[in-house]
Amino acid sequence: MRPSLPIACALLISASPALAQLSISTYTDVDLDACSVVSSDDMGSVWTCSGYKGIPVMIAEGDLRFFVSYALKSSEEQAATQTLPPFNHLGPRIEWRVSNVEGQYKPFATILRFFTAGPDGSETEGQVLVVTRVAPGATCHVAYVDALANKNANEIARQAADELAMDFDCEN
Repeated sequence: MRPSLPIACALLISASPALAQLSISTYTDVDLDACSVVSSDDMGSVWTCSGYKGIPVMIAEGDLRFFVSYALKSSEEQAATQTLPPFNHLGPRIEWRVSNVEGQYKPFATILRFFTAGPDGSETEGQVLVVTRVAPGATCHVAYVDALANKNANEIARQAADELAMDFDCEN
């Protein structure tokens, strides 16, 4: 039996605040050849790339580890100093978690796959999904998900982004 039209409308209206906070994913590529080199020397390099809706993405490499930060002052954000301890390199795509705020989709988090070297620096790779909060003055890592140990790692990372990133306190 189908619910009557008034009941269906009431259910839709009562769900509308949740729908307003609905988060979706959109993707941009990590292609260093398409980015601008900010600096480069024997110690590493820094690139600036275009992310979701042109949001600047800073990618730096030093000591065989990558650092990724977002926004106009990305080099001043905490994320610019955060990486994983093992040697690592980046996956090919950034997943942007965006939500509808006042009729516009705005990003609040990213999910990026890091490939890590084995504990002895060997070719054996791990995979970690890094969830990063994206907010001016408060961009930092929020969660790490072992992508090889969890069958549903992408869903876990999205859940972490949606539940933690908007209110995460980067300073503490």
